[in-house]
Amino acid sequence: MKRIFLLKGLDCPNCSAKIEKEVGELDGVQSSVVNLMKQTLTINVAPAAANTIASQIETIVHSHEPDVEVQEETIIPVTKSYLLKGLDCPNCSAKIEKEVGELDGVQSSAVNLMKQTLTINVAPAAVNTIASQIETIVHSHEPDVEVSEIAQEYYIPAKKQDTNTSYNNEDKKLTIRLAIGAAIYGIGMALTVFAKVPLPVELVFLIVSYIILGGDVVWQAVRNISKGRVFDEHFLMSVSTIGAFVIGEYPEAVAVMLFYQVGEFFQSLAVEHSRKSISDLMDIRPDCATVRRNGELITISPESVAIGEIIIVKPGEKIPLDGVVLDGDSMLDTRALTGESVPRSVHKGDEALSGCMNQTGVLTIKTTKAFGESTASKIIDLVENASSRKAPTENFITTFARYYTPVVVILAAILAILPPILLGGGWTEWIRRGFVFLVVSCPCALVISIPLTFFGGIGAASKRGVLVKGSNYLEALNNVSIIVFDKTGTLTKGVFNVTDILPANGFSKEQVLEYAVQAESFSNHPIAKSILSAYGKEIDQSVISDYKEISGYGISAMAGKKKVYAGNTKLMDSEHVEYTACEKVGTKVYVAVDGQYAGCILITDEVKPDSKKAISDLKHIGVEKTVMLTGDDEKIGKAVAEELQLDEYYAQLFPDQKVEKVELLDSKKRQGSKLAFVGDGINDAPVLARADVGIAMGGLGSDAAIEAADVVLMTDEPSKLVDAIDVAKATKQIVMQNIVIALGIKSVFLILGALGIAGMWEAVFGDVGVTIIAVLNAMRILKK
Repeated sequence: MKRIFLLKGLDCPNCSAKIEKEVGELDGVQSSVVNLMKQTLTINVAPAAANTIASQIETIVHSHEPDVEVQEETIIPVTKSYLLKGLDCPNCSAKIEKEVGELDGVQSSAVNLMKQTLTINVAPAAVNTIASQIETIVHSHEPDVEVSEIAQEYYIPAKKQDTNTSYNNEDKKLTIRLAIGAAIYGIGMALTVFAKVPLPVELVFLIVSYIILGGDVVWQAVRNISKGRVFDEHFLMSVSTIGAFVIGEYPEAVAVMLFYQVGEFFQSLAVEHSRKSISDLMDIRPDCATVRRNGELITISPESVAIGEIIIVKPGEKIPLDGVVLDGDSMLDTRALTGESVPRSVHKGDEALSGCMNQTGVLTIKTTKAFGESTASKIIDLVENASSRKAPTENFITTFARYYTPVVVILAAILAILPPILLGGGWTEWIRRGFVFLVVSCPCALVISIPLTFFGGIGAASKRGVLVKGSNYLEALNNVSIIVFDKTGTLTKGVFNVTDILPANGFSKEQVLEYAVQAESFSNHPIAKSILSAYGKEIDQSVISDYKEISGYGISAMAGKKKVYAGNTKLMDSEHVEYTACEKVGTKVYVAVDGQYAGCILITDEVKPDSKKAISDLKHIGVEKTVMLTGDDEKIGKAVAEELQLDEYYAQLFPDQKVEKVELLDSKKRQGSKLAFVGDGINDAPVLARADVGIAMGGLGSDAAIEAADVVLMTDEPSKLVDAIDVAKATKQIVMQNIVIALGIKSVFLILGALGIAGMWEAVFGDVGVTIIAVLNAMRILKK
C-alpha cells in the first residue's frame, strides 16, 4: 500500500534524512522517501502493518522535529449541494444537518434555512450512495420537503494559499524568542561588566536567557536519549553548554546556545528561500479553465475538462491544458517551461501547451490531453519529486554524520578524562577542552549545506529550461566523459526537404516523384512526409494496395497494377534491381517500378545553427569524446561529423545497433566516468535507458521525452546541454567547497581546542559560524 504523509513545517535536511532512514527500517515498510520540497513522506507498506504505521511515523518525526505537524494526505473531498424545497423548520434543519454529518464519508454538513440548501463535503467513495441517504434522513423529519441536487456548473478558483505562511509564523516566533533571550543575556552581561553585580544576580539573568534560548534543545535531547538516540546535535549542544555552566563558563554557555539557534534560524530561511525559488518556477499550474459548453462559457477546474472540449484563453491567462489552436493568433510566453525569454507565436492549427502564458490575442483551443497528462502537470510533478533521488555525495554525508558524531563524543570524553588521570589533576581545564571539542565537532554545516546545494542546483537548472530528475543525475553530469548524439532532430533540424530528383531509364522527374508518393502515402516517417510535401497534390489512396513497410529498407506497395519499391540501396539489392548509386550527399530514396529502376530522390536535412558551438563548448568544459550515431548513409554521417568536428561517427545503423554502439563506447570509457546519450526521447528510448545519463532534447510537449530520460532539455537547442553540465559543475564545486570549509575549519579548531588554545567563543565560530558560511555559500547556486 502506498501512503503519503504531510510533514508540515519540516525544513531541516539533516532531520529529513534521519526520518527517511528510521521510517524505512520499520517492520512492514518496503520503501520510505522524504521530499523536502513538498514536505511529504511517501511509504510503501505491507497491509498487515497499515493500521499502526501512522502512530509510529508520528513518533519518529516528533523525536527529531517536535513542532512538525504530521497528517496523512487524504483524497480531496467532493462538495455537493442539495435544494431542500419547502424546508421551514429550524428544529428539523438542525437535526438534518447533524444526522447527515454523521453519515460515513461525510466530513462536513451545513443547512442554510434561508436558502433551503444542504451543503456537504463527502469522500469520493461515498458520492454514489449519499443522495439516497440524505433523502431518507430529510423525509424522516419533513416528509413533504422536495430534495434535489444542485448542479455545480460554475467554478470559482480558490485563493492561492501561501505555502510559506507556516514558515513565516514560526520564523516570527523564533525571532521574538531569540530577541528576548538575547536581550536578557545582554542585560545580564552589561550589569556584570558595568554595575559589578554579584554572581547570583548574573546567574539569574544567564539561566533565564539560557532557558528561553535553549530549553527546547535540551528537552529534545532528553526525549531522544529516552528513545535510545543519543548522538545528535541536540545532545552535543546540551552537554557542552550545561557542562560549561558546571565549570563556571556561564556567559560562554549561553552564547553557544544563542548562536546555535541563530544558525538554525539561518538554515530555516535558506531552505525556505530554496523552496520558494522552485515554487515560483512551478507557478505554471493553471487556476481554472474557461470551457464552452452548450453554447455558454463557464469557468471550471482544469481537472474537470475532458479531452476534445473547447477552451477559451484570454490575454494574461495561462493555458490550462494541452491542445490545438482552432482560432486566434497570439504570442506565448514559454519562459516557465523553456527558460527562454523570447515569446513564441501560435496560429490556427498550431499546438498550444499548458503552462504557457497567453500574451496578446484570444485563443480558441481544442484540448488533446486530460489535465493529469498535460505538459504543465508532468513538469510540475517531475520537478517537485526531483529531490527524492539523492546524489551519492548526499547519501555519503548522511552516513558520515551518523558515525562521525559518536566518534567525536568519545574523543571529547577521552580528552576530558584521560589526560588528568595520566598527568594528575587539572580536571577543570581538561573538561573545558572536552566541551570545546564537542561544540566544534557538531556536523551541522555538512548535513545542512550539502542537500541544500543540490536542492538549489535542481532549481537553477530548471530556470534555464533543463529538467533534472534527481540530484543523482545532476552529480553524474559532472563525470560525463563521452557524449553520444543521435543525428536527426538532435544535431540537425529533422526537417527534410526534397532537393533533387534524378530520373533514369526513360522516367520523368514527375513520374519518379508520383510513384514515390504512392509508395510512401501511408507512412508517418519524416522522409515520407518530405516527399508528400514536395508532391503537394491530393493522393488517390484507393489505387494503393499490398502496402508493406520493411524496417531498415523501405516500402513496397501496389500502385494500381504496378509494383513499386521506394527505399535505400539495401532494398534495391534485396529485390535484385539494377540501379545507379547516387554520389551526392544527402538521404537517398531509390524508386523502382515493376523491377525496373526509375530514379533517385535526394533529401537533405539542415544542421542546427548552434550545434557546432555546442560541440566546441562541450570540449572546452572537459568532455573527452563526442560521437554521433545515425541511420543515414555513410556520406551524410561523414559530412555532418566533419562540419561539427565530432570525434567519431557511426552511420547506417538500425535502432538495435545504436544500443550495441553505446555499449561498445561505454566499455571503453575512462574508469569512474559517465556516458551520456542525447536523443529526441521518442525513437531513442532504449538507448536513453542504456546510457549512464539519458538526455532527451526538445522535451517541450514530448511525453516520451519526459518519461524516458534522466535529464530533459526543454528546447531543441544542443547548447542547453552545456547549460546543464555548467549548472552541475557549479553545484558540485559548491558542495566540495562546503566540505572543505566545514572539515578544514573544524579540524583546525578541534586541534586548537584540544591544545587549550581555543575557548568557547572560538568553538561558537567553529560550529555556528562555519554553518552560516556553508549555508550562504550553498545559496549562491540559486543565482547561477
